[in-house]
Amino acid sequence: MSFSTEQMRTALSDGLLSFPVTDLDENGQFNAETFKSRVEWFVEKGVSTVFVAGGTGEFFSLSYEEFKEVVEVAVEAVGGRVPVIAAAGKSVPEARKFVAAAEEAGADGILLMPPFLTECPEDGVVDYATQVMTGSPLHFIYYNRGNGILSAESVKDLAARNPNLVALKDGTGNIAALNDTIKTVEDRLVYIGGVPTAEIFAEAYLSIGVNTYSSAVFNFMPDMAMDFYKSLRAGESEKVTKIIQDFFIPFCRLRDTKKGYAVGLIKAGVEIIGRSAGDVRAPLTRPTDAEFAALKEIMDRQ
Repeated sequence: MSFSTEQMRTALSDGLLSFPVTDLDENGQFNAETFKSRVEWFVEKGVSTVFVAGGTGEFFSLSYEEFKEVVEVAVEAVGGRVPVIAAAGKSVPEARKFVAAAEEAGADGILLMPPFLTECPEDGVVDYATQVMTGSPLHFIYYNRGNGILSAESVKDLAARNPNLVALKDGTGNIAALNDTIKTVEDRLVYIGGVPTAEIFAEAYLSIGVNTYSSAVFNFMPDMAMDFYKSLRAGESEKVTKIIQDFFIPFCRLRDTKKGYAVGLIKAGVEIIGRSAGDVRAPLTRPTDAEFAALKEIMDRQ
């Protein structure tokens, strides 16, 4: 870990964030060489923080050994230029094991996923997250989504109990609830947009003070994604509207045709631009040839 709390907060609150897909070879095994090249490309294209082995990186499908290698390769590729955040989650013992692996590999922080499967009371989720964060020197971001959604008061409690919690990533798209949290917890945390294809929520996020978000489409359209982000922050509403109309709305409609395409279509996109990362792993599925063609048509409009 090489970034202070303030440096981490700055990187997370001002600049475009992104999650590289995890490269797999023709046999479905982690491809360290192409993944390293991908991460280097991300930094060259201007992301302020790199999140690896997250949702877009198929964390849920990686073994512990693969996860550790993914983080090691990413840290080496980034070379301290921007923070590297790795995911953790599942059970408390598993999450702690992944956190320790990320720390050993040189990651700067952890995106903490919700617990696995079971329905969770909010006080139980706060305890779960606290047990994972306690004892680790890494910076943490809590991912508020799925079966681990916390209300404003619960987020406030979590932040009070864990000084190393630096940010909340919203995965709900519930702008009213997020606004409540921001007004309740205030600047104790940095707030990050994290709904799949977060650009479609970007204007709403910005209106309540969420200055950045994680961009999955950066994987295959980095220049457009960065142009959109800069135009949003500059208040260039006509340009923002045009990109949303021409790209993000048709992309989201295609994404919504099948569960899991928030990842599957990203891997399709990187294949289309000649930077293939291999196929997704089950339970996700590869888009059809017709869907590849539809995605390419959407991309060609930019």
